[in-house]
Amino acid sequence: MDANRENKTSVERVSDCELVVTHTVNAPAHLVFEAWTKAELFRQWWVPQSYGLNLVSCELDVRVGGQYRLAFLHEGSTMEFFGTYLEVTPGERLVWTNEEGGDEQTVTTVTFSETDGKTLLTIHDRYPSAEAVDTGSTGAMPEVLDQLDEFIASLVQETR
Repeated sequence: MDANRENKTSVERVSDCELVVTHTVNAPAHLVFEAWTKAELFRQWWVPQSYGLNLVSCELDVRVGGQYRLAFLHEGSTMEFFGTYLEVTPGERLVWTNEEGGDEQTVTTVTFSETDGKTLLTIHDRYPSAEAVDTGSTGAMPEVLDQLDEFIASLVQETR
């Protein structure tokens, strides 16, 4: 049995405007953090394969006040997701805004908690309204985190 398949993803609506996703990755926090913060790594696992999207641009300036911008090509049109990093604690925590919604911003907090060489990811999305929760992208998160597992496993194999 593939060890990564043991890492079930949990998605829970904890309030009208908040979703929390948890997932354990079989790798140390510093490696998982790098996969979230280095564009050349991030672009290899972030896009859910089943969505048929092509990531054409991935810019990550991971520092407090730095910005990110992701551009996808889908069925002839471009979609962009962008925001600002509010908090960066290497190996432990990232907080950023999702600004493509105009004045109504979603704030995402990701924590990386390592125990015995495994990292518990907790992704907390705080949406501006209950309606915004329903249009958010959290539904793709289980697939994306499975892809992260596969990507991290390949990185771990390369370092052995």
